[in-house]
Formats: sequence, C-alpha cells, structure tokens
Amino acid sequence: MSSTLFRTKKVEQSILDTEEPEHALKKSLSALDLTVFGVGVIIGTGIFVLTGTVAKNNAGPAVALAFVAAGVACALAALCYAEFASTVPVAGSAYTFSYASLGEFPAWIIGWDLVLEFALGTAVVAVGWSGYVASLMDNAGWQLPEALSGREGADGFGFDILAAALVLVLTGILVLGTKLSARVTSIVVAIKVTVVLTVIIAGAFFVKGDNYDPFIPKAQKVEAGESLDSPLIQLIFGWAPSNFGVMGIFTAASVVFFAFIGFDVVATAAEETRNPQRDMPRGILGSLLICTTLYVLVSIVVTGMQHYSRLSVDAPLADAFKATGHPWYAGFISFGAAVGLTTVCMILLLGQTRVFFAMSRDGLLPRFFSQVHPRFKTPHRPTILLGVVIAILAGFTSLSELAELVNIGTLFAFVVVAIGVIILRRTRPDLHRAFRTPWVPVIPILSVLASLWLMINLPAETWVRFGIWMAAGFVVYFIYGRSHSRLGRGEETTVDEVAGPGPAEGR
Repeated sequence: MSSTLFRTKKVEQSILDTEEPEHALKKSLSALDLTVFGVGVIIGTGIFVLTGTVAKNNAGPAVALAFVAAGVACALAALCYAEFASTVPVAGSAYTFSYASLGEFPAWIIGWDLVLEFALGTAVVAVGWSGYVASLMDNAGWQLPEALSGREGADGFGFDILAAALVLVLTGILVLGTKLSARVTSIVVAIKVTVVLTVIIAGAFFVKGDNYDPFIPKAQKVEAGESLDSPLIQLIFGWAPSNFGVMGIFTAASVVFFAFIGFDVVATAAEETRNPQRDMPRGILGSLLICTTLYVLVSIVVTGMQHYSRLSVDAPLADAFKATGHPWYAGFISFGAAVGLTTVCMILLLGQTRVFFAMSRDGLLPRFFSQVHPRFKTPHRPTILLGVVIAILAGFTSLSELAELVNIGTLFAFVVVAIGVIILRRTRPDLHRAFRTPWVPVIPILSVLASLWLMINLPAETWVRFGIWMAAGFVVYFIYGRSHSRLGRGEETTVDEVAGPGPAEGR
C-alpha cells in the first residue's frame, strides 16, 4: 500500500500532460506580469494596519528589523519555489512539486491544504474589501440595508453583498483570460503602489527623530497562557515569547511574516508563463524584494511620525497622519487599501483554481474540471464553481477566526516544498534546472526550521481546525482520489496524443 501512496509522477510526464489540447492552458505571462501578480497579492491591509500594530505591541521602532527578518525567512522559501517553478513549469505550485518528489498522497494533502488556504484567503480578503468600501460609501452618505451588510453585528439574516459581488466579478475576469487578469492587476497595482509611495514620501516630512528613542525598547516578559487560543509552543513547553528587546524583534517577525503571504501564488501560474525557466525566479524573488522594501520604509515612517507607544491598533498609519494634523490622508489610505485588496482577492482565486485544475487533470478530482475553455483557454469550470462557493462563503460567514488557517496552510506548503527540493536533487540529479537554489541542503533546511518555528507560534485552536480539515482530506483521497488517479491507472499522456511540438523541445 505504501508503494501506491508514495508513487511519484515524473517531471517529464507532468510537462507532457500540459500539452494535451483539451487540458492545455494558454502561455501569455511575462516576468513583469508575474512580478505584478506577486506585488498585487502580497501588499494588502497588512502594510496599512499590521505595521503600526506590531510596533506598538511587540517591537517598537525596531519593527523595521522584524520585517527584514521575516523577509529573510520568506526568501529562504522563495529560493526553493523558484527552483521548482523553473524546473517543473506546471500549474499547481506546491501540489505539483510534491507529486514529483514526495509522492501522490503527500501531493494530495498539500493540494487539499492549498484549496482551503486560497479559498479562505479569498473570502477573508473580500470581506475586508467590503468593509473599506462600506466605509467610503458612508463618507459619501450612502448606506446599504443592514441585511446586506454582512454577518458582523447582524440581527437575524445577514449577507455581505459587496464581498460576494466582488468575488463573482473577479471570477468572470479570470474566466475571460489570464492575460486580461494580468492587465487589470497591473492597473490596480500601479494605483496601490502609488498610494503606498505617496504615504512614504509625505510621511517622511513629519518624521521626528525623538520618536525613534529607544529604537529597541526594553524587553517585557509575557505570561504563558493555557487556553487553546494560546500559541502551541506555550501549551507544549510553557514558554512565552517576550515583547520588545532583541527577542521582541523575532516575536514581531512571526507576526509580520503573514504580511508577506502570497508570493507562493506566483508559482501556480508557471504553466501560463511564456518562458518559465527564466521568468518564474524573476517574478517570485522580484516581487518579494519590492514588497520587503516597501514594508521596511512604511514601518520606518510610521514609527517616526508618532511614538510607538501612542500608535493606534485599528488604523495606525491613518491615525499617525491625523496626529500630525493631516486627517485627509486617512481617506486616501482607505482608498488605497480598498483598491489594493481587489488584486489580492483575484490572485488568490487564480491560485486556487490552478491547484484544483492540476489535481483534476491528474484524476485525483473529477476530470470534468480539467477541461479548458475552447476560446479563452482558461480552466473555466473550476473557476466558476469555486467562485460561486467562495462568494457564498464570503457573503454568509464571519471569517475573522478562520483567517489564521490561511497562515498555517501557507507555512505547511513552505515546509513541503523545501523538503521536495532536497529529495528531487537526490532522485533526479539529471534534470535541467534553469534556477538552482544555492547551498542545498542548507537553505531548504533553514526554510523548514523557520516555517516550523512560525507554525508553533500559531494558536493551538488553529492547529485543531487544520487537523480536522486534513482528516477530511484523508477520507476524500481514500474514497475517490486513490482509485481514480491517472498515475495509478496507468493513464499517461503519450506524445501521439499531444498536438504541436514535444515537451522536450526547447528544454
């Protein structure tokens, strides 16, 4: 049985499957498109909210160093993703990488995990976008009926019509084509980055050197908790991380790390990239570098405008401008956040549909969902199905408690990809690797350790929910996926079934 659970799919076979006429995605993306996708999905509300919140509660002005530390942790994972995405340019990201290195069952588990991660991420972001838009509408004197304003604080029936509408509109854009999605994303990201740069430049004129004193505040001990909402490491070892001081920087890094989540979604578009061997590493690493730079600059500005101890928790950047006598920036920041969240939502939805599509093409999910649209060459069936499901989820559910499931899912994927790089280097040293992760196995091992550290700092109840979802995944695999697997049935694509040039050409 173990031999069937850990059967691996050859890289050559994965690439050959992408050439099947009815299951082939259109190659239309460039390195610039991928970088824009990465920046579009990474920069969300975190840059406007999380920066000041962590400065006040965990690190003071040294939050800039926390962003650097978190960026390094992400860079370790990004180097592993870049090697895989350029070597196995197939939709599915960590799922496809796992299938080639760890085996079918681990690949199923990571695919199941990514479906949850991206679905909840899309819904959470849509609800957040709805809140910003509702706030802007209130400022203009427009109000939605209470029954259509969401579940938060609703008496009786409550449906978030704005969140659901956003998901459905973005679903339509994704069905019409990935290049169209890239163009829409480019416009929105340009607006979002302009807002961020304006805030950085304008805020720099209100910085006071005294606000950086002390740059690293004196350390404060934190009492260890005993409930399920306490970090897992506290329940296991009775140890609580300290706030402020040098160790507070690393405590803050474990929090701000989640502002970087999203660069891994770039890897799901590998199959739709014109030159993935060259462009995937550029897109993944380039977007991460840009976002890290912006995060560090924003954190330096906000802690220089207002002393960290006086920063607000809900809207620290906007309130810092109010404290300097420039309240109109608050509306400007809200506008930037609302516009920016549309791309976060769309790219998360794109990532989920590509993972679902890849699992369907392999037979682990019904093959019905791996048919591409005859005209647009997009996976329209899973896109429409998942778009409708997520729209309903976003409309009816209060998702604040589920948001951390997105974090643990991402970190789990990081661990799997890093281990996969080490295994594939040993099992397939003959593969052409356009980009090679340096210092293997040191870099992948460091990536695994960094991800595990951040995972055990998540609340224990997040682990419980994650375990329940994984258990459901086991059931689905053994009832359906294992018996319908194309690899298990020997249903491999042959060169004769492929229209056009063979997969070995140009590689």
